[in-house]
Amino acid sequence: MSPQPDRTGGSWTNWAGNHTCAPARIAFPTTAVEVADVLARAREEGRTVRPVGSGHSFTAIAVTDGVMVDLRAMSGLDGVERLDTPERGDPSSGTVARVWVRAGTTLRALNATLAHLGLAVPNLGDIDAQTIAGAVSTGTHGTGAHLTGLAGFVSALRIVLPGGELVECSREQQPELFAAATVGLGAFGVVVALRLDCVPAFRLRACERPEPLDAVLGRIDTLPDEADHVEFFWFPGTDRVSAKFNTRVAPEDRSGAPLPQWRHLLEDEVVSNGVFEGLNRLGARVPRLVPILNTASARGLSTRTYTASSADVFISPRRVRFRETEYAMPVEAAGDVLRELRGELDRRRVTATFPVEVRFAAADDVWLSTAHRRRTVYVAVHQYHRVDHRALFALVEDVFAAHEGRPHWGKMHRLRAERLAELYPRFEDVRRVRAQVDPEGLLRNDDLDRVLGPVG
Repeated sequence: MSPQPDRTGGSWTNWAGNHTCAPARIAFPTTAVEVADVLARAREEGRTVRPVGSGHSFTAIAVTDGVMVDLRAMSGLDGVERLDTPERGDPSSGTVARVWVRAGTTLRALNATLAHLGLAVPNLGDIDAQTIAGAVSTGTHGTGAHLTGLAGFVSALRIVLPGGELVECSREQQPELFAAATVGLGAFGVVVALRLDCVPAFRLRACERPEPLDAVLGRIDTLPDEADHVEFFWFPGTDRVSAKFNTRVAPEDRSGAPLPQWRHLLEDEVVSNGVFEGLNRLGARVPRLVPILNTASARGLSTRTYTASSADVFISPRRVRFRETEYAMPVEAAGDVLRELRGELDRRRVTATFPVEVRFAAADDVWLSTAHRRRTVYVAVHQYHRVDHRALFALVEDVFAAHEGRPHWGKMHRLRAERLAELYPRFEDVRRVRAQVDPEGLLRNDDLDRVLGPVG
C-alpha cells in the first residue's frame, strides 16, 4: 500500500458496521520511526491512540476520538531465517523457518508470499482479510486439537512502546512483555512486526459431509482426533450439522484433486453467499419463517471431498454480514455446552439463521490467549446484521458462563475485567505490565478499560 498523508475529519466503521467513531486524526505510518512520531505528537496534544488493521473485530477495541494508527501501509516481509534443523512445533513436520512479517500484512497477502517461499502457517482461521497484527492481538484461531491459535506460532514481536521506544521481545528477551503483548489488544504498544514460526507448505484432504447432531454429540469426546482439523456447523432448530474433517497430506502423496471451479463458484459463492444472503433477508423480514429456512439450509448440505493447499482449504469466502459472539470452554465441557445450548434455544424459541460453529484448539502459554493452559472447544454464534442480536447473545452467554467460558477478544461479549480476572490465571500480571509500559494510558479507550480495567 502506498504511503498516505494523515487524514483529519471523517469517520471510521468496522467491517460488521456495529461500531463507528470519528477520530481526530488517522495516521498511516510506514515505519517504526513514524509510529513513534505519531505517539509523541498525540502525547503532546493530550490525545489517546488506538492501532487498527482491517477492522474485522466486532468489539469497540479500535474505537477512538483521538488518533487512530492505521497499520495497513506496513506490509510485507522483513526477513526469512531458514533453520538448519527443523524444530518440533507442528504435529507433522516442524518449524523450518522463522519469518518476520510487518504488522499490516493481511493474511491473504501473507499466505500468498509464504506459498511462493514453500512455507505455510501451521494453522489458520477461515477469514484472510485481517492484518496479521490484528489477528494475533485479538486471539484469532482455526481448528485442530493439537494446534494452537495464531499466537502460538509467534516467537517474537517488535513493538513501539507508548514512550516511543522500539523494542524486540520474545520468550528469551523481555519475556513478560512478550507474554502480555502477543494477544495484547493493542494495550501495550503498537506492534510493528511479528516473527512467525512457519512449516513447509502442505496440502489438506478435505472431507465435508452432513451428519445427525446426535451422532456428533455421541462421539464429541473423540471427534477432535478424527482428523488434523475438525469443525462442524449446526443449524439451530434442526438435527443436522455440516462436519468438516481436514487431514494433512504427506509431501510424497500427490493424489487428490482440488474442488472443480464450477463447484466452488456454485456452492461457495452462489449458494453459501448469494442464496444465503437472500435467506437471511427473508428471515429478517418474516422471523416466523426462520425454522423453515434453517431446515431448508440443513437439508441442502452436501458431501464433498477434495485436496488443495492448506490456505485454499482453510479460507472460506464470507460476504454475508453478521454479528458474532464466541467463547472458549474446556474441551471436556463440549458435549454439555452444546446440549444445554440446544435445549435453551428450543425452550426460549430464540432463532438465528446462521449455524453455530464448533472448533477445537490445543492449550498454549500466552497470558491472554483464550486457550491459556487448557485444551479448548470454541463455540461461535452469529446473528444476521439486520436482526437484533441481543436476546440470542444473552442466552448463549448464560450457557457459556456456566462452563468457565472465556470470550474471544475480537467478538462481542458482556464480560468486564472483574470476571475476566477470575478466568485468566495471569490477569494481574497483564495489568501490571500494562501499568509499567503505559502508565499514562496513552493507548486506552473505553473498551480496554472495560476488559482490562483502568490503567494503574
